[in-house]
Amino acid sequence: MGLDVGGAGVTRDSISAAPVPAHLDEWESRALDDPNLLGDIGFAVGGPFHVMYPPRVGRNIQGFRAVFEQAGIDGVIYYGKKANKSAAVVRACAENGAGVDVSSTGELTAALAQGVRGTELMVTGPAKSDDLLWLATRHGALIAVDDLGELERLAALGTSAAPARIMLRVLPAASASRFGMTDTEVDHALTALAGRESIRLEGFSFHLSGYDAVARAESARELIARCLHARTLGHPATTLSIGGGFGVDYVPAAAWAQFTEHVDRRWFHSGKSFDSYYPYHFPAPGPAMLATILAHDGLAQRLRDHTVRLAIEPGRALLAHAGFTVFRVQGSKIRHTDGAPYCLLTVDGTSLSLSEQWFDSEYLPDPLLWPARPGTPTPTTVGAATCLDSDMLSWRRVPLPRAAAVGDLLIYPNTAGYQMDSNESAFHDLPIPPKVVLHDATGNRFRWTLDG
Repeated sequence: MGLDVGGAGVTRDSISAAPVPAHLDEWESRALDDPNLLGDIGFAVGGPFHVMYPPRVGRNIQGFRAVFEQAGIDGVIYYGKKANKSAAVVRACAENGAGVDVSSTGELTAALAQGVRGTELMVTGPAKSDDLLWLATRHGALIAVDDLGELERLAALGTSAAPARIMLRVLPAASASRFGMTDTEVDHALTALAGRESIRLEGFSFHLSGYDAVARAESARELIARCLHARTLGHPATTLSIGGGFGVDYVPAAAWAQFTEHVDRRWFHSGKSFDSYYPYHFPAPGPAMLATILAHDGLAQRLRDHTVRLAIEPGRALLAHAGFTVFRVQGSKIRHTDGAPYCLLTVDGTSLSLSEQWFDSEYLPDPLLWPARPGTPTPTTVGAATCLDSDMLSWRRVPLPRAAAVGDLLIYPNTAGYQMDSNESAFHDLPIPPKVVLHDATGNRFRWTLDG
């Protein structure tokens, strides 16, 4: 059922938000253009599902590695596993020579099960359990020690013939982060490590929120100085980690500017408003941001001069354009605000599968309606199949190309990075959407399996 939105006094701007179209990879376009693929998966699964395409993860890894090679530095990539639980992503890391950043025994064992070697693991997170420290030490993982108590517990374990490999996690100056040690605590840690053969200090790391390349470069420069000081105390200190926080470019610059400059509460169901949004347009994403960091104030040259290896821990950026999320339309109704009509859909899932709501914000790349067919452009908001008024997948009146019908599929693009499983739960006893892994087959078509 289409909306008659062309009546007197009804303008497009008063009823529909500015479009925020997502960048699509070739593989995504192929999947959307296949007349049967998504419908067949939806029929087999019987509910919402996530689609993963591991070759894109491999290309993202190679993009970062190419920047390291061009800068002539020794670099290592650890995938921030918290960004997505998919086993196929970890297998792609193993196949493409990337390590994995884990923060629990579950994440550690899952990485080992997909072929990542223990020495290719970095273990992060605050106040790690003794079980995690023991397992990490047994497998030769690199452990980012977050506090002095953790260092003491690690020393007390003494269960491995080889020394525990550690980095000291430093609290950056003027940072309000709860992660890392102050200058005084780092000095105490270096004193505690003196002459201790059971622990090997391999370097330093830090955590920074946001996407400021200059701040990361300046903090990295400070860690090089820490490495050089630690060497004078007899520690190898050959590695520093600048963590993750590499931006992803979801939407074109012009569309993002149009949205952010003209955003209006009338564009949202019930006049909803948000204080902030993720920067869905990012002009220098992923590897380009790494290149900016290395170029700032001669950082790459300093790393080369002092033979320091640079570690990075991208999560979202390794998952850029590697997956999308699919819901089925279950119901549709017409609503009006200020006399302007729009469509309110209900789909067979929840906003827990679009985790931007975790930050009291909105996932903004436009969902796509499948199958594609002609119709009247229709402003559309999207609600979940729950009994919560606030459970909305899209508060924004998305300008869909036609009115959605029951049984249509709604595809949210580029959800692999943090969106699709950070917050999911079986609320209302609804099943958690499975992950479907696409595999290239002959004839430019896909085959699919469930994620391991």
